[in-house]
Amino acid sequence: MRGADGRTTIPTRAAGLGGTLQQPLPPLAVPTGRSPRPVGAGRRAVVRERAGRRLYAIDGIRLLAALMVAVHHYAGTHRVDQPGNAIWDRPVSDIMPTVFRFASYGWIGVEIFFVISGFVICMSCWGRSPRQFFVSRVMRLYPAYWFAVAFTTAVLVALPGVWDRLRARDVLLNLTMLQSGSGVMNVDGVYWTLWSELRFYLLFLLVVATGLTYRKVVVFCCVWGAAAMLAPVSGLPLLELLANPDGAWYFIAGLALYLMHRFGQDLLLWGILAMAWLMGQRELGLRIDEVEHVSGWRGSVLIFTVFLLAMVAIALGATDRVRGKWLVTAGALTYPLYLTHYAAGTTLINRLRDTMDARVLVCVVLAGFLVLSWLVHRFVERPVAGVLKRGLDTSFARMRNARGPA
Repeated sequence: MRGADGRTTIPTRAAGLGGTLQQPLPPLAVPTGRSPRPVGAGRRAVVRERAGRRLYAIDGIRLLAALMVAVHHYAGTHRVDQPGNAIWDRPVSDIMPTVFRFASYGWIGVEIFFVISGFVICMSCWGRSPRQFFVSRVMRLYPAYWFAVAFTTAVLVALPGVWDRLRARDVLLNLTMLQSGSGVMNVDGVYWTLWSELRFYLLFLLVVATGLTYRKVVVFCCVWGAAAMLAPVSGLPLLELLANPDGAWYFIAGLALYLMHRFGQDLLLWGILAMAWLMGQRELGLRIDEVEHVSGWRGSVLIFTVFLLAMVAIALGATDRVRGKWLVTAGALTYPLYLTHYAAGTTLINRLRDTMDARVLVCVVLAGFLVLSWLVHRFVERPVAGVLKRGLDTSFARMRNARGPA
């Protein structure tokens, strides 16, 4: 069949009902002794290869970040000149000074989580619909979280005296993961990061709904970054809530890194990443001044910079040869470990602190929670996620059918 431009075309099925597209026939291959390579095919092949490749190194970094946070909570939160705490009954820096010196910087694992989250969410959502995005987030977040809420509450009931347990109605509200938006305390203090994650998902869903492209993600980074800079001085609580100035630039760094991974580096992406680093180092300083009080700004910025450079190496393919099933397992342990280690783990340390050397106790408790995390992944996350996926897919199918034929 001849088209309007005189080229030979073939009819193909279009996305609509009964439609066809006039698609040009491929040019005749000329035997040259080499495989033909259409113009631009190499670039598209690289993009497809990068997009479909599993990044094992990220799994390892995720577990490392979780271990950093856990060790910080167990052994890096109180200096000699600070009053004793209910976990060890005296400053940790007095009990194990060398461990404390390193553990005091472990809180940076949270910022590392945020950067990785921006990278992984953009990667997992590319080419997906808002429905698929919603289902994937519910499957990923809620099964282990529900277990963690129940497990931590049970430990605090069985072993009182270290942490206050919430009222039953507040524990039940925690199951929604929306308690921070209702002004209710978390069952476990580490859940505060989930509120930042949820706000990021809500904003990024708007981009997913329009179809992810390089341009749209770049614009999103710029607009969200501008909002995050303006929110603290705007006097608008709603803008500050949505802009999330405390965490926005870490997520933005992750998004820029994924665009580097998928499309290759360019000056614009390096500029976004540099801005994220500059804003991030300021947020690190503010967190030290207002919350942590145990580590120095220079050391914190150095750790954060080394991590960003490692992520750049991953994004640009320098770690493609890093493989191993154990890294996949390490990545699977990260979320359950993060959710369960803090309140329950410090309560156990409080009860066992006089039974063995403090450093050995920290290692034993960490090992126990790693085993628990594997059990949660194997017997809670995987089966419950499957049930949720089937149920949600059925629900969305019913919604589509209820609208009638297109």
